[in-house]
Amino acid sequence: MGVGTPLMAIIKSVSAWGMTVLTRYPGVVAVFGFAAGVSSFFLVEREQEIFAQALSILMLASWLWLVAENLLHRQIKRWFDVSLPRPILKFLTQLVHQESLFFVIPFFFVTTAWNSGQAIFTTLLIGFGIISILDPLYYRWLSRRRWLYFIYHSVTLFAVLLTALPMLLHIPTGTSYLHALVIAVILSVFSVERDLPWRWYWSTLMVAVLMAAAIGFGILVRPWVPPASLWLTDVAITSEIDNAQRAPQNKLLVVSEGQLKKGLYAYTSIHAPRGLHERIYHEWTLNGETVDRIALDIHGGREEGYRAWTHKLNFPLQSQGHWQIRVTTEAGQLIGILRFSVVEALRGQIHRIDSQFGGFNTRSAGRIESVSGNDQLGQQINSMGSRGSNDIQ
Repeated sequence: MGVGTPLMAIIKSVSAWGMTVLTRYPGVVAVFGFAAGVSSFFLVEREQEIFAQALSILMLASWLWLVAENLLHRQIKRWFDVSLPRPILKFLTQLVHQESLFFVIPFFFVTTAWNSGQAIFTTLLIGFGIISILDPLYYRWLSRRRWLYFIYHSVTLFAVLLTALPMLLHIPTGTSYLHALVIAVILSVFSVERDLPWRWYWSTLMVAVLMAAAIGFGILVRPWVPPASLWLTDVAITSEIDNAQRAPQNKLLVVSEGQLKKGLYAYTSIHAPRGLHERIYHEWTLNGETVDRIALDIHGGREEGYRAWTHKLNFPLQSQGHWQIRVTTEAGQLIGILRFSVVEALRGQIHRIDSQFGGFNTRSAGRIESVSGNDQLGQQINSMGSRGSNDIQ
């Protein structure tokens, strides 16, 4: 006997109506997922993160339901006298994939350094999103290939967790990456475990192998995965910082060896979710070789992003060439790249630019609603004669 027969009748009736609507208009879920992702991204930008957090919780709740339905199928039927047919469960799984992918794609699209390996990961997510809304590809091609489906399922859940965890728990991106990776692998494996065609002992062995391989691979490709919660709002290579305004006095693209005697600043303004505390690094490289790696601590919640800069005072004797400042997380995920060149001498006026983002992504600086807080100056000095300075709210 089911629990609460009248209530179960109502639940079944509502569920049947919902399934009819979703079956008739499957594109609505994809549109909702994309709208939720775009809305959540702009809400995070404008510091209305309570709403973005609510949307993130909704995404995670849909995955928890999906996992529970797969793992507790018999118990749910016994407790509530409700059982979803396999075709309906597959359809709902597709809807969760659609909703999740179109939720996270706006975040990764904006934070991706498109001139790096991160473009592969984000392009993969976009491809997954397209597959999720094309039934012939999803059912006739993807669903029939168990290993491809496992990868698809795992990466989608991983992307959702990677986006949601920093907003919900305010943990650094390196920690959230590991949490997202382990949780995604465990839940994904158990979600598809009952579809494995082998006996229980072979299934158990395969589950262990899958989990170890997936986690190891995830750690290996971490530099290619964008930090979904961090992005640059302003950057500059400059010869001088206005300490009162915490802003660069000029923005340089080409400098002479003579200018290096006074040192150069690498200025970055990084948007991070409110409450997030993160250690980042400015890696100064010359012609592909690392010269300096300087740590800076940033805090989320400031209007135009958290301002931080490094001041390099000592340069190699042979400094001519192409310089990069790679802005990375402590775990090595790339946030962006600043570029400039050093020449023997400049002809004419100093080469300056009004806005130089070093080609790190397609996003220009944008304004965010103001947040109260006072800036205080902090400094770090390393053995190479370079120093980092930042705001502390």
